[in-house]
Amino acid sequence: MAAQKKSFRVVTRLNDGKLRIKDYPSEEPLQKRHAQIGVDDCSTDLSLRGLPVFRGLVGPMPEGKSIVRYESPDVFETLTKEWSVTAPPRRTRKKSSTNA
Repeated sequence: MAAQKKSFRVVTRLNDGKLRIKDYPSEEPLQKRHAQIGVDDCSTDLSLRGLPVFRGLVGPMPEGKSIVRYESPDVFETLTKEWSVTAPPRRTRKKSSTNA
């Protein structure tokens, strides 16, 4: 079974506050625009291990099955905060009508 080809996505914020999403078909153009400072060697997602780590970007992180995502620190912080406050509603258990 052949490995699925990965594309690379960088998410940053524009001056007006909107998100800017730039997709790259491979690592090479991304490496030309950003300084690589290492490789991921500790991700719990084994498919990310060995991928580049770039100065000024948070990642790599999975986005679906075939996209590797990197975010600017401010985008990462904002989206993480938004994600944490939009947790799914908790389900309540029905209380039994019998008393012990």
